[in-house]
Amino acid sequence: MILFLLFISACFLAYSNGANDNFKGVATLFGSGTTSYKKAINWATITTLSGSLASIFLANELVTNFSGKGLVPNELITMPIFAISIAFGAALTVFIATKIGMPISTTHSLVGALFGAGVMAVGSQFNFEKLGNTFLIPLIVSPLMAAIISLIAYRIFRFFRKHLGVTKKTRLNISTKEKPSIATFNMYNTVSLKTNTTVETSINNKTDTYEGYIFGLSSQKVLDALHYLSAGIVSFARGLNDTPKIVGLLLIINAIDIKWSMIIIATIMAAGGLINAQKVGITISKKITPMNSGQGFTANLVTGLLVTTASIHGMPVSTTHVSVGSIFGIGTVTKKSNYKMIVKILLSWLLTLPLAAIISAVLFKLLEIFL
Repeated sequence: MILFLLFISACFLAYSNGANDNFKGVATLFGSGTTSYKKAINWATITTLSGSLASIFLANELVTNFSGKGLVPNELITMPIFAISIAFGAALTVFIATKIGMPISTTHSLVGALFGAGVMAVGSQFNFEKLGNTFLIPLIVSPLMAAIISLIAYRIFRFFRKHLGVTKKTRLNISTKEKPSIATFNMYNTVSLKTNTTVETSINNKTDTYEGYIFGLSSQKVLDALHYLSAGIVSFARGLNDTPKIVGLLLIINAIDIKWSMIIIATIMAAGGLINAQKVGITISKKITPMNSGQGFTANLVTGLLVTTASIHGMPVSTTHVSVGSIFGIGTVTKKSNYKMIVKILLSWLLTLPLAAIISAVLFKLLEIFL
């Protein structure tokens, strides 16, 4: 029964992770107007699932890290209630954030839950040094690195774009708006009909296009293809980085092979993204900064490279932190960042770890008492 509860908790975490995280890789595709929400989430699902399956072969070190090994005594790792507390504490934190549309880090939630349940279980025996070096430092440094690198990369790409003679055009969208007709009667029983038509104009960054050719090909078509590719890289990297973290909690269920565990978790993550990703997706794609396809491509490329590198080296960075950092870096260059939204997101990040820690600690104590 208790192993079944652990499995359900891990599945709840996988679903919450997919709902909050799956769209982040393709947020710039939707935010720049390159494609629709439906096409973006479908591309995210395919590429995330691919990354999750690849993690079977490429990310075994992350599985070990997130089993709690090295943070707490080995005998605690074999206790199902410890893993249940971590999985449920992190899952509930991410699920709450998803419902209010805040893009938080599942990695951060897991670290908080590991800390809460671990301290509740063993107190001072908890390895605080490893918590800082292996988990907290990468989580803090990664968004700053992403912002700086995307800022530099965008300036470099812009320089080469201008050097190649590719120009950026912003279309002027002109629309007419006709007010309802008004019929009036006068004392001679005659009828008059009045209409009022106004012309509205708007300039929208999502209509930015690139004119020119690169190696004989349309620059806009080349950029759109690269943008899709970079979005796929980010989603692949996220699946590669996040799936092992959740599977690590299932290591004590010896009845389930680790490969089958990854397949199950990957499938549930995909379902969470398809069903519940829209609110967080709109926040990260529309509310941080307006962007065009070139800017979106740059942010995705930086995010994908950083997260993939971290996954291969066993560093538990957050795709959320890196992705938001990259997009914010672009907004810093264009001077169009929504700082109020950035502050809200940073506040949600600050609350993530303590909230997950409290939930997991309380749950561990309750399970210890009643089970």
